[in-house]
Formats: sequence, C-alpha cells, structure tokens
Amino acid sequence: MPSSAAELVELLDIETLDTNLFRGGSPDTDRQRVFGGQVAAQALIAGIRTVDAGLGVHSLHAYFLRPGDTAIPIIYDAERIRDGRSFETRRVVARQHGHPIFYLTANFQRPEDGFEHQDAMPEVPGPDEGMTFAQLYELRSGDKRSASEWAKEWAALDTRYLGNSSYPGGTHLAEDADRRARAQLWVRVNGELGDDPVVHTAAFTYASDLTLLGAALVPHDIEIGSPELMPASLDHTIWFHRPFRADRWWLYDQWSPSASGGRGLSLARVFTEDGVLVATVAQEGLIRRRTR
Repeated sequence: MPSSAAELVELLDIETLDTNLFRGGSPDTDRQRVFGGQVAAQALIAGIRTVDAGLGVHSLHAYFLRPGDTAIPIIYDAERIRDGRSFETRRVVARQHGHPIFYLTANFQRPEDGFEHQDAMPEVPGPDEGMTFAQLYELRSGDKRSASEWAKEWAALDTRYLGNSSYPGGTHLAEDADRRARAQLWVRVNGELGDDPVVHTAAFTYASDLTLLGAALVPHDIEIGSPELMPASLDHTIWFHRPFRADRWWLYDQWSPSASGGRGLSLARVFTEDGVLVATVAQEGLIRRRTR
C-alpha cells in the first residue's frame, strides 16, 4: 500500500486514455485483492475529471462487485448521466479481466448558499490520547513484528484509535443503550497533500473504507482480521457536507445499527478537530463466519 502521502497522491493520479476512459495502477502489496478504498478513490477521480470546473462532489454511492487484481491496472469508464445547471451526475465502472469489479455513481453540485445546521461533535479525547493501529495490533495479538509490518503497510495514514463500546484495550466510550456497536478514532493522511481540494476528497474516500466495517463486529467478540471471518465491502456511500483537509485530523465517529444475514451495516459521522461535521459515511459489508 502507499507508504507516504506522496505515494498516495501518485496512486490517485490516474492516467487518461481517451475521452471518459482512464487507467489506474496499484501499489506494491502483499494483499491478494485491491483495497476497496483505492478503487473508490480512483473511480471518483475519473468522475471528477469529466465534470465542469467549479463543481464539487456532494455524494457518491458505490458497489463492490468482484475482488480487484493487484497485479494488473484497473480501467475506469465514466458515463455522463446528466449535465444540469446546478448538478451533474456520473457513473463510473471499473473493469479488470473483461469484467466489472466496481460501480460508482457520483453527483456534483455548483456551490450555493442555503440552510445550515449540523449535529454537535461528541466529547472525545484528542488524537494524542489515542493508540496507533500498530500499538493496538500489538496489544491485542502480542505480536510486535506483525504490528510493525501492519504499520509499514498502511504508513500513508495516521490513525489514533480511541476505543469502542466493548473492547477493554482502548478507552471505553460512554455507555449508550441505544447503540451497542460503536467505535471512534482519529484519522489523517500522514503528510502534506497540497491545496487541491480534489486530492483531499479522493484521499478521504480512500481512507474511509479502512475501519468502518469493523464497527459491525464490536458486539460479537471477533475482529476484522480474524481467520474465522470472511469480510468484504459490499457497498459504500459518502455524503460530503463541507470541504475539509484530509491531511488534518478528522474524527471517525462510527456505529453499527444492525447485523444480520451475514452482513453488517456501519454508519459514521466525520468531524474536524474544531467540531465541523464535514461528511457522513455508510457501508454494508459481508461479515460471514467461516465454516471449517
């Protein structure tokens, strides 16, 4: 995976092949399939490159259809669904080996004034009081070497885990009888991304897929990397409320309202450090228990 912010930016800079047609590569990795956040971010970039200047993405809706092959490029074919005065809509299909592996629909809007309100940010410790994922991995597994390898694999992202509603290794969240499955963490890209808002939007999209499904497992005493579990992202949605920088800390306030039928649904609010609600994310994923 990208080991720095610069490598992440390079990964997101997909190649233009023809009108509405693009190609994206994958970084060197030991993973057997392409990280879902990578496909979503590259597909979003493909859509962005086909809309008029001055429009910003306000929502995306995506389906993961097949595992991506890390050994070959991904072809992104953008379709111009609608061009209006205020909104433009794009549908992007990602293909490998002659088959679609991912579909994304994104809607773009020209900036305008309107009504304003937002949820209040929950009271949480700051990033310095959270645990890095390497520290958390080592605490849970006792395997310092594997923790170090995990940290190297995901070095482009700086994550500080605050805790969840059941695991004693992190800070316990305040009890909430209405939400049994919750997790909170701070995230940022580990390095400077520059000032292009498109890069920040795509980098956030990349990072948004890393931890969300794990919230659905909080009440079930099993972790996303367990050999007893078959996890996979099925669909992913982001609503972008306000612009923000992905290379500054943002709080990922996650909860899962339901798990059933081998699937788990997770939702999240995204706040900047100064309490601005900048995005809402939803994901349903496969959390199938392996049978031996």
